Amino acid sequence: MSKVWLITGCSTGLGRELVRAVLQHGDQVVATARDPATLAEFAAHPNALTVRLDVTKPDHIAAAVHATAARFGRIDVLVNNAGYGYLSAVEEGEDEQVRAMFEVNLFGLAKMTQAVLPGMRARRAGHIVNISSMGGLIGFPGIGYYNATKFAVEGLSEALAKECAPLGIHVTIVEPGPFRTDWAGRSLKVPKTAIGDYADTAGSRRAAIQGYSGQQPGDPVRAAQAMIAAVEAPQPPLRLVLGRAAFDQVSAKLKEAGAELGAWRAVSLGADFPE
Repeated sequence: MSKVWLITGCSTGLGRELVRAVLQHGDQVVATARDPATLAEFAAHPNALTVRLDVTKPDHIAAAVHATAARFGRIDVLVNNAGYGYLSAVEEGEDEQVRAMFEVNLFGLAKMTQAVLPGMRARRAGHIVNISSMGGLIGFPGIGYYNATKFAVEGLSEALAKECAPLGIHVTIVEPGPFRTDWAGRSLKVPKTAIGDYADTAGSRRAAIQGYSGQQPGDPVRAAQAMIAAVEAPQPPLRLVLGRAAFDQVSAKLKEAGAELGAWRAVSLGADFPE
């Protein structure tokens, strides 16, 4: 039986490739973007619906969910893909930019999730796919605020998975490494003023990320296929790391975390009242 997907952030990148892959897979999809004109290639497809959606606007969210139900009758899979990056040392961070990114990357994702859950609960079925990042598991200099949004997505999603598992609803957190999308190009934001003392840390990483835009090793087409495979799996993963760079660095992070936990075991256990 074909599934009905609602995907946010489909104007470019992973979201756009996922819409294409879902349609090729034979499923039905609602593709959304702040500017529906960017979705013109899908507008005439019989299994697609294009909808204007800014995830920071509650009325847009309600309208998108209503339009999906009106056209296809239900939502089987929600993919919270809308989001962007901000390259800044923590001290360089501009309050307005940071809060705006949280509104999209975290609060927009949460509001979309809240909007689709009633229907999924009623059917005792559904799948929520939240696009995080390897930066949701590893903090890097120069992207601390972006890391913070994605660390928050990780915690929210893990709790959501435990709440929804008894209701027949799956949750998958997708954690890509560097993929050949607009994330490091047109979509990226940077602070107006850089602090020289962070040139070798935040500044160096900012330059590296901007420098490899268009040359990232990750293939968005293959990423889309991987996400469909996860949704179709009899036991979908809670976390899906995508790309060799992410796999290797996440593996190293987990190994380092385990070693540090063991090294400080006695101090950790000693913080309890004596037995």
